Amino acid sequence: MEDIEYKLDSVKATRIPAEEIDKTFRSTCIDLVSAALGGKVLGFSDQWFAEAVNLINPAAPIRQPGKMVYTGAWYDGWETRRHNPEPFDWVVIRLGVASGTVEGVEIDTAFFNGNHAPAISVEGCFNQDDEEVLSWGGNRGRWETILGIQECGPSQRHAWKLDNPTNKQYTHVRLNMYPDGGIARFRLFGHAVPVFPDDKEVVFDLAAAQNGGVAVSCSDQHFGTKDNLILPGRGKDMGDGWETARSRTKGHIDWAIIRLGAPGYIQNFLVDTAHFRGNYPKEVRLEAIEWKDGDPAADAPGWIRVAEPLKCGPDKEHLVDSLVKDKAFTHVKLIIVPDGGVKRLRVFARQAV
Repeated sequence: MEDIEYKLDSVKATRIPAEEIDKTFRSTCIDLVSAALGGKVLGFSDQWFAEAVNLINPAAPIRQPGKMVYTGAWYDGWETRRHNPEPFDWVVIRLGVASGTVEGVEIDTAFFNGNHAPAISVEGCFNQDDEEVLSWGGNRGRWETILGIQECGPSQRHAWKLDNPTNKQYTHVRLNMYPDGGIARFRLFGHAVPVFPDDKEVVFDLAAAQNGGVAVSCSDQHFGTKDNLILPGRGKDMGDGWETARSRTKGHIDWAIIRLGAPGYIQNFLVDTAHFRGNYPKEVRLEAIEWKDGDPAADAPGWIRVAEPLKCGPDKEHLVDSLVKDKAFTHVKLIIVPDGGVKRLRVFARQAV
């Protein structure tokens, strides 16, 4: 790697063990480049064997041994040709949020063994012109180092936490792969930097990931992750919602806590059970809290009921007014009785000045 002519700034980062990746990032950050959030692949140097768009698929990579396509064996990831004459292959991605700051990077080489990427680096820029960003190709352009060159191994998850998370906002990133090979998934963990309305009376969804919302904890996410609750749209099937295991205990409830993108005066809530037709909750309850030091536990003192209990139905949007519209809250707790699946939670609020 020392022979690579394209030099990057030295950025201190700590490698995170594979078994610690989700715990390190998923409760405090979002994946800024996820296709589910609106991330988009704008261009690439090559994608001969497998398409670059697979990198930002929020689902875990899969394997289909023996499946062959025109170019060779099928892989669920991005794979380029051998013998790259350039120092690296690259893919340019526009973030799924207006802009974001970065805390860490994950590279998953799942099922790429012998054809995996030997090393990677990540660069970023802030630019509103997609065409200008693409015009830089594999050249220097105005890219700035987010993560310097890091070695990768075959068929495993790799992650690095920046010792000093970026304060700079980025709109685009370029993933570089040295010199060629395959990567299954790319995750860019960080925080959305939303553009809030100038008019403080405007009501908008403060739970949305694109507005800085983060699903920080939950009681269970056996079938579908809590992070799906705050994604845009109504999704495509049950797989992109939050779904818990079936409970067998009397009085059981499940819950998820969302940190709002900014403190707000909540006006109403929308709980969507889209695609959940035989496994929606019997009932939904909503609580909120103002919490100024980190994130509250589910049993922290100060949670208050902020909506009438909602009797749920299948594949339906449920709207309910807030009972407390004149107090600023920082977190919302969605409680489902006794268990089941919810597609999205919207928290419509005015930003607290």
